[in-house]
Amino acid sequence: MFGKKDKKRVDSQQINGFIGKGVTITGKLIFEGSVRIDGNFKGEIEAINGTLLVGEGAVMEATALIDIAIISGEFRGDIEGKSKIELRGPGRMFGNIKTTNLIIGEGVIFEGTCEMGDKKTDN
Repeated sequence: MFGKKDKKRVDSQQINGFIGKGVTITGKLIFEGSVRIDGNFKGEIEAINGTLLVGEGAVMEATALIDIAIISGEFRGDIEGKSKIELRGPGRMFGNIKTTNLIIGEGVIFEGTCEMGDKKTDN
């Protein structure tokens, strides 16, 4: 009974990829699982079943379609989060957000628009 819950919790917190400080990547990033970015990224991100972690020193210029994003750095562009987008201080978001669940922490700068709605269900 406890084994399944513990395994799922560990898997969701495991980092599958990492872009470190001082690294700049341009292109399209597609992943499942979790990816942490502490460097610079410019391009597209597709992770419908993934979690994007943007560290405090990160600078991103991207269009992203993801499940969950936790942003503590700078993100410029459009982001769509299927489950949740969380902006944590000292994060900076310049662009448009579309999600069902938005959390904005103290000290965050957000300039842009936000579209929120319930998850669509098939009838």
